[in-house]
Amino acid sequence: MKKLCDFTLSFLLLKFSLILCTSTEPSCFWRIQNNEDNNGDLRGDCGFVLLTHEGPIDEKFYNYVINFRIPARRYEYFLVMFFATDEINKNPYLLPNMSFVFSLIAGMCEDTLGFIDKRHSPQKYASNFLNYNYGLRKRCDVVLTGPSQTISVKLAINYRRPKVFFGPFNPNLSDHDQFPCIYQVATKDTHLPHGMVSLMLHFRWNWIGLVISDNDQGIQFLSELREEMQRRGICLAFVNMIPETMQIYMTRAKIYDKQIMESTAKVVVIYGEMNSTLEISFRRWQDLGAQRIWITTSQWDVIINKKDFSLDFFHGTVTFAHHNDRIAKFRNFMQTINTDKYPLDISHTILEWNYFNCSISKNSISKMDHFTLNNTLEWLAKHKFDMVLSEEGYNLYNAVYAVAHTYHELILQHVESPEMAEPKGIFFDCQKVASLLKTMVFTNPLGELVNMKHRENQCAEYDIYKIWNFPQGLGLKVKLGSYFPCFPYSQHLHMSEDLEWATGGISMGIPQFTSFSVPSSMCSVTCTAGLRKIHQKETADCCFDCAQCPENEVSNETADMEKCVSCPDDKFANIEKTHCLPRAVSFLAYEDPLGMALGCMALSFSAITILVLVTFVKYKDTPIVKANNRILSYILLIALVFCFLCSLLFIGHPNQITCILQQTTFGVFFTVAISTVLAKTITVVMAFKLTTPGKRMRGIMMTGAPKLVIPICTLIQLVLCGIWLVTSPPFIERDIKSEHGKIVILCNKGSVIAFQVVLGYLGSLALGSFIVAFLARNLPDRFIEAKFLTFSMLVFCRVWITFLPVYHSTRGTVMVVVEVFSILASSASLLGCIFVPKCCVILVRPDSNFIQKYKDKLLY
Repeated sequence: MKKLCDFTLSFLLLKFSLILCTSTEPSCFWRIQNNEDNNGDLRGDCGFVLLTHEGPIDEKFYNYVINFRIPARRYEYFLVMFFATDEINKNPYLLPNMSFVFSLIAGMCEDTLGFIDKRHSPQKYASNFLNYNYGLRKRCDVVLTGPSQTISVKLAINYRRPKVFFGPFNPNLSDHDQFPCIYQVATKDTHLPHGMVSLMLHFRWNWIGLVISDNDQGIQFLSELREEMQRRGICLAFVNMIPETMQIYMTRAKIYDKQIMESTAKVVVIYGEMNSTLEISFRRWQDLGAQRIWITTSQWDVIINKKDFSLDFFHGTVTFAHHNDRIAKFRNFMQTINTDKYPLDISHTILEWNYFNCSISKNSISKMDHFTLNNTLEWLAKHKFDMVLSEEGYNLYNAVYAVAHTYHELILQHVESPEMAEPKGIFFDCQKVASLLKTMVFTNPLGELVNMKHRENQCAEYDIYKIWNFPQGLGLKVKLGSYFPCFPYSQHLHMSEDLEWATGGISMGIPQFTSFSVPSSMCSVTCTAGLRKIHQKETADCCFDCAQCPENEVSNETADMEKCVSCPDDKFANIEKTHCLPRAVSFLAYEDPLGMALGCMALSFSAITILVLVTFVKYKDTPIVKANNRILSYILLIALVFCFLCSLLFIGHPNQITCILQQTTFGVFFTVAISTVLAKTITVVMAFKLTTPGKRMRGIMMTGAPKLVIPICTLIQLVLCGIWLVTSPPFIERDIKSEHGKIVILCNKGSVIAFQVVLGYLGSLALGSFIVAFLARNLPDRFIEAKFLTFSMLVFCRVWITFLPVYHSTRGTVMVVVEVFSILASSASLLGCIFVPKCCVILVRPDSNFIQKYKDKLLY
């Protein structure tokens, strides 16, 4: 039952891969691995010795050379060697009349590290190192080694003959003082860190883990990658430097495992060699179920045999590989391979290592019903496919041609110098071979220029692949895009537009495949519009909290803003703090209900005051009018009319004239009113001091000296207002802070101190009037208004005492309303407390307004 389920799942996955890849041709490849390899797709190392032989060779030559079972991963190297040497032997212009073949470093392709260590142990240092099958110890034939740096270093130290390393470019091997006889054919990864960072920026990953080998190459990569990441605002969540020594690694393995499993970084960059402690760590993390996106180089293109499998399609390996053209003739070579000439087991297991182009016609998908894992070869034989080399395989192909051109040049020199005693095709001068090899420049059959001296290609293109590993040894490899370092920056990274799954949204009718999305890898959630970043203490720059923008500031189009942008003065921020909206102009207008109400009140009180004045003029000869100094009453009533009317200056759209008149008219007319009340109070007090009239007091009363209080007090207020207007006059202010979303136009006092001095002066006059009136409140006479003056001053003072704290605690139009209301209330208090009782006597009870009546009552 379990085998049936595994087969069903494998069938669905393979069918899915074919459907997907038919829409992305030719960027998709799939492969099948033999599950007999219990160790998974372990990458192996090999050493090939390239030889030339005059005339043909035995058809069974390679059957004698390769007399062991080759591990699955090494098949690619052998197939490339077969194809390249066969292609060169068929080329009449390269090594003509010569057979170009290869042999093996004895035992190296079976147990590389063990063989090297055994051969070069102190006890066996003097033993033979290579078995050339020709028995020639002094021949200087070139050796091809790879893809592991460790193996090549060991060979370079113990074997002083020219070697070409076909593994990934390693800067350590470029040190010809330390390794004078080893040369590299791979292109240097000059722009690899830039390409990886560009991919991170494309998918908005800014929280990245890094795992490298603890060696010079890993540290150099760390330096370059960290510098580029810092320039682009990407942070390293952790850096694991894996020791190369197994003993040291095992003491720290659990620490590395914990770091990977507990980190919030979902994307991890791996850089280092296979066949190392770094590969052991990678496989440990796979077994522990670490669901990560592994960004690495092409040498980490491996199949992992896992029992547990998740349909989380974006978790897996993303590799960067140097762009290499496909070798068209390689497919024909594989289809027509001579099983008599080459070992039979290789011909039967070519599928165990290679990727195939998913260029299968849509019509053939309907034939998948007949596909089983047992007839894979038979099924594939009915379809056309392209075989794709790995980057190491392509490097090996170029390495073979580099050696072939070197041998060809040596043979030409031998022909031109017949005195040379060397047999044709056999070379003994290693220095001469090495000097030609390291400067060799040639064009391979694909038209690519290969320069062995300069392998640092500043414009080397990268192909970016996504690798998925499925059960039953099925692997899927899809090209995501390319990286072009020499294009303009905005065009460096090109992602395939037809791969919808790269951004989510594949649907195949299978429920598990209906929702794929690119996972995020961020330390903190992106601060959306309306929020700003607040960096956390002692953490990376990518770790931050999000806080709402301050008042009247926004963050809209750009995410993760550190500072919000202030809105212009004529605009305000909306509630979400994402946009600036136009402000509405606001002032205390007559059209507003409140402005209309205050205006009507001012006009009504003014009209009432005028009516009272008319009444007093009409009844000017009555005792109640005459007894309270009618001239002062007229002055007070006229001043109150202007006090009521000056409040209208505060209503309506302010301008420079109204701003100046608001405070000056208010201060002057209220000074006239209060000083008139003070004069009336003084007059009352002085009148009752004349019980024993003397010439001096009577002279003061007759000259009208109390009336001088009014001009004197008013003159002082005029001086204060003049100083105010000269030093710091009021001006129009556009207040954007008082009311949300509005521009309040009002009059700024100019000088707060001057305004307070004016109010203080009015307060002192009111306080003086209140004290004098309070002292005269019990004077006997029916027509004396001392009590009314006392009460009016009490109300007046309470109004303005209340005004001060309220005024200073309000803003905008409310502040204007408070000031207008205080003016009206204080003026109304004077009008009501002083004149309303008298009007009642005059109009309602006229019989009370005669002194003779009270005299008759006294007689009877």
